[in-house]
Parts: sequence; C-alpha cells; structure tokens
Amino acid sequence: MKTIIVGGVAGGMSAATRLRRLDESADIVIYEQGPDVSFANCGLPYFIGGVIDDRSQLLLQTPQSLARRFNLDVRVNSRVTSIDPKAQSVTVINSETGVETTDSYDALVLSPGAKPRVLDIPGFDRAFTLRNVPDADLIAAAANAKPAQNVVILGAGFIGVEVAENLRHGGHSVTIVQSHDHVLPQFDPEMIEPFQAHLTSNGIRLILGQTATALTDSSVELTSGVVLPADIVISSVGVKPDHVLAVEAGLRIGDAGGIWVDEFQRTSDPNIYAVGDAAEKINSATGDSSMIWLANLANRHGRLVADVIAGENTSARPSIGTGIIGAFGMAAAVTGVTETHARRSGLAHSVIHLHPSSHAGYYPGAETIALKVVFHPVTGALLGAQAVGLDGVDKRIDVIATAIYAGLTIDDLMNLELAYAPQFGSAKDAINQAGYVGNNVHTGRTPTVQWHELDARVASGAVILDVRTESENGAGHIPGSILIPVDQLRTRITEIPADREIIVHCKVGQRGHTATQLLRSHGINAVNLDGGYLTWKSGTTATTRKTFPTT
Repeated sequence: MKTIIVGGVAGGMSAATRLRRLDESADIVIYEQGPDVSFANCGLPYFIGGVIDDRSQLLLQTPQSLARRFNLDVRVNSRVTSIDPKAQSVTVINSETGVETTDSYDALVLSPGAKPRVLDIPGFDRAFTLRNVPDADLIAAAANAKPAQNVVILGAGFIGVEVAENLRHGGHSVTIVQSHDHVLPQFDPEMIEPFQAHLTSNGIRLILGQTATALTDSSVELTSGVVLPADIVISSVGVKPDHVLAVEAGLRIGDAGGIWVDEFQRTSDPNIYAVGDAAEKINSATGDSSMIWLANLANRHGRLVADVIAGENTSARPSIGTGIIGAFGMAAAVTGVTETHARRSGLAHSVIHLHPSSHAGYYPGAETIALKVVFHPVTGALLGAQAVGLDGVDKRIDVIATAIYAGLTIDDLMNLELAYAPQFGSAKDAINQAGYVGNNVHTGRTPTVQWHELDARVASGAVILDVRTESENGAGHIPGSILIPVDQLRTRITEIPADREIIVHCKVGQRGHTATQLLRSHGINAVNLDGGYLTWKSGTTATTRKTFPTT
C-alpha cells in the first residue's frame, strides 16, 4: 500500500513515522514544498532573537536521517500542484529543476499547514512574514544588518508578540499595531491587560484599534493618519488554512474555513485525510467546527491518521485548545472557551476571577497569578480558563486543561490533591482556591457581578461598597463607591441602604466574599464584585486605552 503525504513538519512527519512503525512494508512518500521537512516552527522567533543561536537546532530531521531510520522517501523543494481524486494521483513540480511529475497513491494525507494572511494595501510586499526557516533567516539578517532599527509589527497574535520580544531584546525600537482593542485576542480583555502592560514596561509600544493603510520604503501609515518610521515591517495579522489543493480537488470545506474531516481525519474523499493547521477541529465545549492552530494537535492527528490507515480502531476527540505565551518573564495561558467566546456562542456559563499566589506567600519569590475559570452554571462542568503571571501559570492551566478533558466540574477542583511545598505551591493551591470560589458561586452562596456588568447595575440603582482599608481606597477606587472597611462593617451596618442592591468589592474578592455573607445574613441584598478591584481595574483599562505609551 502506498501513502503520499503532502507537507512535513508536525502533522505530516508524525503520520509518516507512526505509519512506518506500524507497517514496515508500507510505501511512504513525503512531498515538502520547502527545503526543510522537519523543523521547529515554534522556535523561529527565538532564532531571530538569538536565544537559539545554532540554526541547526531548528532542523529536527533531514531527508537523509529520515531515510536511514524510517526508510521514508522524503522529497523536499517539491510542491504538489494538483490532486486527481478519481485517478488517485498527484502532480508535483520540483522548484529547483522545474520538472513536473505525477505520482499515484492508495492513501493521501494532506498536511499543508496554514499560510500568512495578506493585507490588500499599497507596499505590503515589503513586509516580512514568518512561516519557515528561510523566512526566519531573512528577518534575522535584516535585524542584524544594523543596530537600533525601527521595527513595526502588524498584528499582536502569538507570533507577533514573540517576535516583538526578541527584536526588543536585540536593541531595536519595536511598535506593534493591532486592529483589535487588545493584544492576543484569544484572551478576555481584563485577563490580558497585565500582560500588555508588561510589554509596554519593557519598551514595546502598542497601538490598538488601528490597522496599516499603506507601507512605504521607510514608514507605515495607519488608519488614524499617523505615520510610523519603519526600517523593518513584519506582518503577523493572522493565518488561514492552506487548503487550495483541497478546494481544487473538490473536497468539502467546513464552516470554519478549513478542510472538513470526520472523526478519523478523513476528508469527503475516503482515500484522502487531512491534519494540522489546514484541517478543522471540533470544539469540545460548543461542538462547533473551529480552526485551532496548535502543534500538539497536528502531532496527535498525524499519529491518528497513521493508525487509521494501518487499520487500527481509533478516532479523534474534540479539541480543548490550550496555549501559552511568554514575554519578558511573564506568561499568559488559555485553555477551553473564554467568556468572550461563550457569550458570542450563546453558551450558558458562569465566571470566577481570583488572584492567588504562585506558592506560599511567606516563602520568597511568590508572585500573584490572575486566574479566571469559566464553567457551566447548572452542571458545573469546566469549560475554560485563563491565567497570567510571572510564575506558576503553566502548571495551573495544564491542571485545568486535564480536568476539562476528564469531565471534572468546578466543585471537583476543591478536592484535587496537588503537590505542595512552600516553594512550589500553597496548602490551598490556586487550583483548590478556584474550586472554593467557584463552589460558592455555583451553589448560589455568594452571588457575583462581573466587572463589565457594573455600570449597568449602578445605572439600575445599585450601590458600590468598598470594604478595603482607607489607604487602599485612597490609592485608587471605583467612582461613586462608598467606603466601609470590612472590619468595621458590623458596627456600621446601619449605614448600608437596605432597599438597594449592594455590590461589595475588595482588592481581589476574598474580603468581599466575607462582607457579602455578613450583609446577606442581615437581610441585605448584597453581591460580590467578582475578582475585586484588580479585575475591574484591568478590565476598564483594557477597554479604554488604545495606545501605550502615548509618546
């Protein structure tokens, strides 16, 4: 049986090597349009910045090493230009020789990946994009040509932010122009605000809510009319599935714009499979088709396709979508659906925010984590989470991602037994604390209000009660709030209007929970501002500020 694989890297090479392990007699041919069939694409920004200083470290395998170990026929610089499903053949052109050939298959695996989006604006062809090692070579050469250049990056997704960090480390002046109202739109605004503030504190200029209208040899013109000096322009405005072969072959394209596949990664043609960034995934929370650009999914589905081709009984599970990014020592991670996604999809949900320490507060080096968990208001099923901070972010998101996969609820988080020592965690770990807070909300013991609901509630007559200390209130407070520190609340309870909804807040929500319980026990209609002043401040800042810094 002959299997042709179009595209290498994660999905294609996982399919090829797994299939060889399962079937020593299989005839396996891989066509890769670029010069490198297996490279660390997630490491490209760090090669540009010199963190990875040896280019060869990016090249995980070569055609020669793959032939020796796995007896694979790898043909680089070979672009598949068309598929004939009826004849079960592909047409291939070699970019070095120009020679065109035809090859037949019993099974065809499409792993072409995603390609950068192109802006239809004058001068866009001067912008660099980053998809492969040759692209990284070009950007690195431009960055190293002279010191302290003006760099403009269009788009603030994962790649744009990672490239910005690395070029800033190289001494360049870096500006990110983002059409969205905050960086990393995969996150909710109040969660990503500390991260984008951290970017600016490390010298990255952010211009939000704007796009480029034209590029010249030395500048970038924006929708506002501002002209930015630009020695180097890098486009990171997103990607789209590279599915032209599938479209021209008449394969079904799904609702999300990628190649439609069933639970076996099989396309609408039973002899053709698709994996990686070109193929759609099913979102585990909504059941909708989604484009989820993750290397681990590409690897997993490549392996699965090999199993299916070899006759194994296996199928793909819906995807959670877990990702993390780091810049200047701070990490931001997400798993599952965000509140924004849940609201847009009409998915019933409840939300909690908390700000626990990365490990025991009395042990040196503890850092605050901003943690948000989304769960179903009736069943308590975990739907998603986000975390931002300088320490401990990755393991908390990984725990919640595992809990989502296992079908656990918000209440289950209270009972997880996690590794504890003062330098690693707390006796009440951040995950357990999320369970405690979530349980209070899930059971209705502590009703909450979200930061973005506050203005409407106040307009309807609610009163905001600040239960922090006078010094905390003096350092910053929500306009219109009244101050009664929590320790004085019992003796001053007559000052609380009994005929109004009282929205209680403290710094992070913990004292607010105590105050809410106290007031409710006295018959007062009190609710807690979820996540407290910190969450409100991050959310309102993220939705009102467009340029950081302004000069």
